[in-house]
Amino acid sequence: MDILSNLTYSAGSKRKKKRVGRGQGSGHGGTSTRGHKGQHSRSGAKFRAWFEGGQMPLQRRVPKFGFKNFNRREYVVINLGEIQKSIESGKITDKVLNKEILFNSKLISSKRTLLKVLGNGNITNAIEISANAFSKTALEKIEKAGGKATII
Repeated sequence: MDILSNLTYSAGSKRKKKRVGRGQGSGHGGTSTRGHKGQHSRSGAKFRAWFEGGQMPLQRRVPKFGFKNFNRREYVVINLGEIQKSIESGKITDKVLNKEILFNSKLISSKRTLLKVLGNGNITNAIEISANAFSKTALEKIEKAGGKATII
């Protein structure tokens, strides 16, 4: 039977704090476990994560080139061949397609970004599709199949 007064910590679970700089007898005297000389041994030694000891740092050695166009428009793209394949497999049953339907049938990864339909592959079914952009070949193939393309 355990009595509260008999409870103890298990062996090895409690360790004493390492006390440095308290004389040679402690085993942590002298240099206080900091080694000899050098910047790390001094008090208040701090380094930036990318500091390389005075050597020219990597982010300054490697040249910069190009630019980021902040007006870039990112599109999620889908090819007509993929749409035709999913119509044939029964994934898509609607004749009117939009971002919501394509997202729900897992053909596109996001319904929040802009959608562009590309003309790779063939389409035989007459579908009405609405997207943010179409390639010229996609427009031609959709209209040739008797469908309609609407730009949102």
